[in-house]
Amino acid sequence: MTNTNMTTGTARPFAPFEQRSLTGRVALVAGATRGAGRAIALDLARAGAFVWCTGRSTAGRPSDYGRAETIEATAALIRESGGSAEAIVCDHLRPDQIRTVVDRIAEVHGRLDILVDDIGGEAYVTWGEKFWQRDFEAGMRLLRAGLLTHLHTAHAALPLLTRGPDGLVVEITDGTKEHNDSHFRESVWLDLTKTAVSRFAFALGHELGESGATAVALTPGWLRSEMMLDGFKTSEETWMADSLDSERELPPADFAISETPHFLARAVVALAADPDRSRFTTRTMSSFELADIYGFADLDGSRPDSWGYIAAKEEHGRADVAAFR
Repeated sequence: MTNTNMTTGTARPFAPFEQRSLTGRVALVAGATRGAGRAIALDLARAGAFVWCTGRSTAGRPSDYGRAETIEATAALIRESGGSAEAIVCDHLRPDQIRTVVDRIAEVHGRLDILVDDIGGEAYVTWGEKFWQRDFEAGMRLLRAGLLTHLHTAHAALPLLTRGPDGLVVEITDGTKEHNDSHFRESVWLDLTKTAVSRFAFALGHELGESGATAVALTPGWLRSEMMLDGFKTSEETWMADSLDSERELPPADFAISETPHFLARAVVALAADPDRSRFTTRTMSSFELADIYGFADLDGSRPDSWGYIAAKEEHGRADVAAFR
């Protein structure tokens, strides 16, 4: 599946941008401030969609876990690249604020074609505590951020999305169904949150069937987000060399299988541009799986298969990263 040398290859063009335009489509990306959400918003706009970007972090009220990215900056990046977007500060645990966003979209466009629920609760996870040892409200903070936001957002947006015949709902989760069915995430709170998001897409797919809309859950592999790079004290320029440096404790060697947020974003764009996407409804798909189906690559031209790498390593005790990129 390798498209180029994993460290020096030249990225090939991403076909959906050039061949499958989303011009005229309207998208709402909930959680577009940073990471996968920001990349998805950027790439949907690159493909021609008008993107409404929502999130809590703004210049006047920064992230509660110390991140500098803002929702306005995401919209500015889109406009700077020639795309169309508007940012609205929204707490997706506040149904009234979400309804305000949806009402605004209805007022401007009268339609919603693509809904991406990307809000996660990973920033609130703690390790090494049993379920009953973790403060209940602290644990619920993770579940509310990573799951209830998805429920609130879809509940408010689906009446508008189902006005049209072929809407798309994308629930961003973590882990393929096969992996999640047999692996525990070392935290009941996180495990419940991520598996429930996949199940939510499964259930929505059934209920949306008669409207012609599609609902899927999408998972990245090991996402090389801004937070992850900062946490491992590496950069987009040096992550591979740092991962393979045996003298460094961080990042771990397995970080060499990681992918940029744009790999997942390209999966969303390809799915949105596919007139036959309903064949995937109710399923949980991975960025690699859709890359294999649609024929796109990550920014460096590689096609990282994190979940295949993990499975091979568990089965054989080791795996060659190069064979899974």
